[in-house]
Amino acid sequence: MGKNRLEAFSDGVLAILITIMVLELKVPKGDSFASLAGLLPTFVSYALSFIYLAIYWNNHHHLLHAVKRVNGPILWANTHLLFWLSLVPFTTAWMGENHFAARPVALYGGVLLMAALAYYLLSQCLIHYHRSGSLLGTAVGSDFKGKVSIAIYSAAILMSFANRWMGFALYWVVALMWLVPDRRIERMVSE
Repeated sequence: MGKNRLEAFSDGVLAILITIMVLELKVPKGDSFASLAGLLPTFVSYALSFIYLAIYWNNHHHLLHAVKRVNGPILWANTHLLFWLSLVPFTTAWMGENHFAARPVALYGGVLLMAALAYYLLSQCLIHYHRSGSLLGTAVGSDFKGKVSIAIYSAAILMSFANRWMGFALYWVVALMWLVPDRRIERMVSE
């Protein structure tokens, strides 16, 4: 079966998730810049989560650009990814509302970890369906960056209980790591 409906559905879900997150930014009482200070934790949480959703959207786009078709297991793997991404607005709000307390920071990392594992599963389902020697299989290779991300998320979750700021900083490290575009697929498709 074609991939267009899977792409359209995923794009729609990600757009809704970003919309839900921005609605958590409540307008403060008062017209001074000082009145915005109370929003800082919520805004920082929102900014990080927006970056993560944008990274997933970009990588999902590249992933599906490299394939021609999908099957049932791929549809379910994609739905599994969307499930974990759909929890990002909740954990973002909880973390921001509680000024980066240890448990919300750890749960946020848990959702990021599960989304990373779900994305890895989706990419592996696509590679398996299109064969390991396919354009996608060649481009993804051993997926070192994805595996390192999973390791950092795991460390960050544990670190959050000892030092919440270190855990939170590690989430930024992974985001910054992926902000540098992953051009593996893009290079392969353009050749």
